[in-house]
Amino acid sequence: MTTRPDVIIVGAGIVGAACAYYLSRSGMRVTVLDAGFAGGGTTAAGMGHIVVMDDSEAQFALTSWSQQLLDDILPGLPPSAEFERCGTLWVAEDEPQLESARAKLLFYGSRGVHAELLDAGGLARAEPMLRPGLAGGLRVPRDGVVYPPAVARWLLDEATRAGATLREGVAVDAVHGRSVTTPAGRLEAGAVVNATGAAASKFTPGLPIVPRKGHLVITDRAPGFCRHQVVELGYLQSAHTMDAASVAFNVQPRTTGQLLLGSSRELAGWDPSVNRAVLSRMLARAASFMPGLARLPAIRTWTGFRPATPDKLPLIGAWPDVEGLWIAAGHEGLGITTALGTGSLIADLIAGKAPGIDPAPFAPGRAATAVH
Repeated sequence: MTTRPDVIIVGAGIVGAACAYYLSRSGMRVTVLDAGFAGGGTTAAGMGHIVVMDDSEAQFALTSWSQQLLDDILPGLPPSAEFERCGTLWVAEDEPQLESARAKLLFYGSRGVHAELLDAGGLARAEPMLRPGLAGGLRVPRDGVVYPPAVARWLLDEATRAGATLREGVAVDAVHGRSVTTPAGRLEAGAVVNATGAAASKFTPGLPIVPRKGHLVITDRAPGFCRHQVVELGYLQSAHTMDAASVAFNVQPRTTGQLLLGSSRELAGWDPSVNRAVLSRMLARAASFMPGLARLPAIRTWTGFRPATPDKLPLIGAWPDVEGLWIAAGHEGLGITTALGTGSLIADLIAGKAPGIDPAPFAPGRAATAVH
């Protein structure tokens, strides 16, 4: 006789994997379902940044706490996770942007996050391949990058060692409060977590989550070309522009010696095709900051879908319209960064424990006033 799980998690991306990790460690019986394979979907398509953000107090709390949780598991991560604490270098093109870098420095410093302001010379020494004439930047040295599918797989492996069950290739037709419907029938549980990312509103109508397409390019190997994750300070403005396609400069060095280039944002429904006009703008933007990028061969281009919400914060917690249903979705471009914090929040809330940070800003119930 099969024992009914305490929790069914729908979605085996990095957010669902983190939920399974913390729920199983708390002693709960967990089943994870995914129509494809673990670590696929947005997790496999995205950049692997682990970055503390200052866009809002809530975002800072979740990103900084998630980074602390990553520090806890780092000793156990396999080499395939490709973790590198390369730091983030926020680049200022002019004096107004350098002033915003100073504001970020004060924000981080007052909250215990080490950062350092660089003038034009310091920026050139930190990243010699950047174009001359930039005003300076802000370096946040404890930020890093990972290979997200490998981290998701490790979290799920640890969860299964703690008693969880992973079922790949199992499509879910409907999500209910204490059960899900699959082509093979209904599966019941004490609670259900919708961790299906950009598809979350398909299973839970009323969630203000839409797919936001992005393009990425990976280059041939160029060891030493880039030392940090480098991001233009205009990135956040690009991320917050929901009514038009936008691009911003973001490059990551990978442990393979390759460079991962982004980023773009586009509301295009579920069309996965490469938008060559947007891609060209993205690459031109990157080359305007690092001209040498134009000489590196690009070996692959792809798209993925970020789960975007109107207020730029994820939905983490109980869905008030359906008893027993929990949401862990809507992380936009920060799902890799905030997966561990999300999983820990979900596990504590389901268990009725006090979570490590205030969950109120992420409560899915706020969605009722956010739907347009």
